[in-house]
Amino acid sequence: EVQLVESGGGSVQPGGSLRLSCAASGFTFSSYAMSWVRRAPGQGLEWVSGINSRGDTTTYTDSVKGRFTISRDNAKNTLYLQMNSLKPEDTAVYYCAKDQTPDVPADGVYEYDYWGQGTRVAVSS
Repeated sequence: EVQLVESGGGSVQPGGSLRLSCAASGFTFSSYAMSWVRRAPGQGLEWVSGINSRGDTTTYTDSVKGRFTISRDNAKNTLYLQMNSLKPEDTAVYYCAKDQTPDVPADGVYEYDYWGQGTRVAVSS
């Protein structure tokens, strides 16, 4: 059974940092691209960042470039999102998602087949 379990969310002041983790099991983690996707209160899903199976190609939505870093440890079957310089607009539930291919899609269209339950991030003063 595929499982994706996020952790590391919490409440932080603007300018603070958090590191999210996503522990994966039930599939060959090192064979698939992974992403972080978020849902802000009252909003739709927003793709945040993606990483290929090897971890050597990453992509970000413009609003988080230079502040967030996606990474993975294939030996530990874990995906990470380091979030620095957090802003109130980063407040959301963050989900990790498994893609069906190893690569970051050239057209930006991911095909997710599994999602985690989410971890909540709240940024406020």
